Amino acid sequence: MAVVGFTKLEALFRKAASIDIKKGHAKEITDIAEAKLVDLLIAAERNANLNGRDVIWESDLPITKGLQETIISLRKLEEEIALADVLDFLATITPLKYELSEDAQNKLPEIIGALLVVMAKIMKEIDDNDRALDHETIAKTKRVMDLTL
Repeated sequence: MAVVGFTKLEALFRKAASIDIKKGHAKEITDIAEAKLVDLLIAAERNANLNGRDVIWESDLPITKGLQETIISLRKLEEEIALADVLDFLATITPLKYELSEDAQNKLPEIIGALLVVMAKIMKEIDDNDRALDHETIAKTKRVMDLTL
């Protein structure tokens, strides 16, 4: 189950970067964002361990200045992602070693939303001449995300 459905993803991409997506691209896009969320959670788990805790706090999440700014811009777009959908997704992956604190859990919808906004903006930078996405642009975006997050 994806963390966000097609209709919400479509609206988010239009508002964030004036990009139109096709239903066939939705899974590809959400798979990338979900993988990056898992990467962030693994890093947060390491941070919690280094701090001698067996619970992941919000402060353990490796949120960069750019990602924090994107979270703020996401709030202005007024597109919310349901915490229940993110938790449902997390239930499908290999469990983390440590539990997430309530504050960390509550931050997850904004983080996944920000990751999607970052992807939309990267896609716009890669191909500013076209409102419609193609698989090549999505693949390039994945490579950029893998290099930076």
